[in-house]
Amino acid sequence: MAVDVLAADPAATRPKSSGGGLWRYILIRLVLIIPTVFILITLVFFLMRVTGDPITAALGGRLPPDQLAERVHQAGYDRPVLIQYFEYLGNILRGDFGTTLTDGQKVTTVLLTYGSATLELAIYALIVAFIVSIPLGLVAAHRRDKWQDASLRIMAILAYATPIFFVGLLLKLVFSVWLGWLPVSGRASTQTELLMSGVNTPTGIYLLDAIRLGNLPAIGDVLWHAILPALALGMLTAGVFLRLIRTNVIGTLGQQYVTSGRSRGVSEYRLVTKHAFRPALIPIITVMGLQIAMLLAGAILTETTFEWKGIGFMLSEYLKARDFVAVQGIVVMIAVIVAVTNFVVDIIAAMIDPRVRY
Repeated sequence: MAVDVLAADPAATRPKSSGGGLWRYILIRLVLIIPTVFILITLVFFLMRVTGDPITAALGGRLPPDQLAERVHQAGYDRPVLIQYFEYLGNILRGDFGTTLTDGQKVTTVLLTYGSATLELAIYALIVAFIVSIPLGLVAAHRRDKWQDASLRIMAILAYATPIFFVGLLLKLVFSVWLGWLPVSGRASTQTELLMSGVNTPTGIYLLDAIRLGNLPAIGDVLWHAILPALALGMLTAGVFLRLIRTNVIGTLGQQYVTSGRSRGVSEYRLVTKHAFRPALIPIITVMGLQIAMLLAGAILTETTFEWKGIGFMLSEYLKARDFVAVQGIVVMIAVIVAVTNFVVDIIAAMIDPRVRY
């Protein structure tokens, strides 16, 4: 029996490693963030300069040539590009991502003001993704190669491949225009927005602020406005998670400890939801960092479609205004967030997955 227990426990096959090994792994992953972010910053900077200097791109044709040339000179954009590049790197090290050309705000202020809205939407989308993908992934694995499995796999592919803006417009058409059940756009009604303005030290996450107010109608209104954007963005991630859960649960259902449990009379429901499902969660955690990048990319289209005023919405507005200073700062910050998120996910995966060596 002892041999069976060891074979059934994946952690038992893991060679013992010292705490120093884990810390060395963490340090290596942390150091690797630096060249990753550096390469991303460099690419963004020079790609933004392909169209010329930001001021000419944003204000060209709106100002007389002499005033435009004066503003370009004052901003230093008539200097060699390499000098501008190294100056930009120095500013980033000091936490200065520049000042927007259209409204004169610090990019860091824009990120702090609107970043919480994107964070709130991403959390809602992840909740939707887990609610949809976990039970359906288990059903697909249990009913492998049957019509339920085939239907769910097609649904997962459609959820992943369908453009977010199309899903958003379809949801608005059905649930807002035809049925009139849900609001068309925005994060809350005008009345709730006014209530939020009275919160001391607001977090920017409307649900938290509404809870702090203790106002049940405001809480309901915030959640009501979040349903359609969360569905549009969450289904994208749900398609990926569903296929991952299906594949890995099928793999664990063939393991010896599951077969032994089935022979001892353990119910099929318990085998699927307990014994096979928990090991299948590890791959989802390991790809979570990639999904954060997908969520942030999808948030741009989702926020624009539903006028959800977050970082994605502001990025689209600055793109339309050709404010490349703002675009550059927001894209760099998103790249940093993705790199740090991947680092955190890698560490979590190393601590819980016995197959990771460090």
